[in-house]
Amino acid sequence: MSVSRVTATEATKALIAQLKEAHGPLMFHQSGGCCDGSQPMCFQLGEFKTGAQDIYLGDLCGCPFFMGADQFEYWKHTQLIIDVTKGRGSSFSLEIPLGFRFLVRSRVFTEEELADLLAG
Repeated sequence: MSVSRVTATEATKALIAQLKEAHGPLMFHQSGGCCDGSQPMCFQLGEFKTGAQDIYLGDLCGCPFFMGADQFEYWKHTQLIIDVTKGRGSSFSLEIPLGFRFLVRSRVFTEEELADLLAG
């Protein structure tokens, strides 16, 4: 079994492809509440400086996705499903000027999925 901590909807995949075309390699960081609540923020790769307290959750459409360790404690049993909606958030994320914003949908991992994640 192979399960990811972070995945994307089809609409998100399309928007990420558009952003890659315009900005090159990207990265994501799950905001911990600054600016626009708790939302995934998209940056050009390396534009957001991660630190020792940031946890790499995996790649989202080929883009590394990080979250702060304190926030990960709340989400560690949950798969993040990154979606997109119309509307301008108040963050510095690259999709904002296009009139969209990323958001998190989620589901709790099954016991089998969680065991697979912890074993890997």
